Amino acid sequence: MLVTYEQKGFVYLLTIANPPLNVLTDALLSDLDVMVDEIIAKVDCRVLVITGAGEKAFVAGADINQFLHLDAREGARLVEKGKKIFDKLAYAPFPVVCAINGLALGGGLELALACDIRIAEQKAKIGLPETGLAILPGYSGTQRLTQLIGPGRAKKMIFTGAVLSAHEAYEWGVIEAVVPNGQSVNEALALAEQIASKGPLAIKKAKLAITQGLDLSFEEGQAFETQCFADLCQTEDMLEGAKAFKEKRIPTYYGK
Repeated sequence: MLVTYEQKGFVYLLTIANPPLNVLTDALLSDLDVMVDEIIAKVDCRVLVITGAGEKAFVAGADINQFLHLDAREGARLVEKGKKIFDKLAYAPFPVVCAINGLALGGGLELALACDIRIAEQKAKIGLPETGLAILPGYSGTQRLTQLIGPGRAKKMIFTGAVLSAHEAYEWGVIEAVVPNGQSVNEALALAEQIASKGPLAIKKAKLAITQGLDLSFEEGQAFETQCFADLCQTEDMLEGAKAFKEKRIPTYYGK
């Protein structure tokens, strides 16, 4: 398998391992699809952390060799396969944190953009260079990057194929944190543990409200938020949270 995962309490760590650059081959995407489905089916997963094996790359991009044999039909099939897998992460019932431990280019950055939070090491290089190959970011990069940083900056990155340093990516809002080299996974796991200590149903509903709210009007988003809040008021976790607060103790949540 080119993708593996391990459990760390309520946190799962998924590693992409296709040395030396963890390129997104068709076989790797198939493995990723299987592993993501398995993790989503885990009732005890509260946060997923994704990283790349080795020290050079998170994911350096797609397999360029396959482009030599693409026609319109195969090109559409290729990107639709990746979109469906990345959408599973974007709409997963738990937060997904990306630990960018090196190059995150092309499809690698698009994978990171499908995650909820991105943490990058200082050495990371981040960009969507596809236009230099006479194609465009096809794994929803044109859409997710635009939602994240706005159309002007997204157009500048995509039109020029610029590769940003970690600090530039942070300043542009592409990533949420820059950490010392070698520390992205540790930092991501620490963040994941912090998230996992909160009410899991509340986190699930909060992600849903934020994600779906992007596609709704402000008024529709407010109404959906109200429904999510009302749903949580019927849970055992909400009562446990209130009782723990009054009793000055750490709450124990069971996702009920």
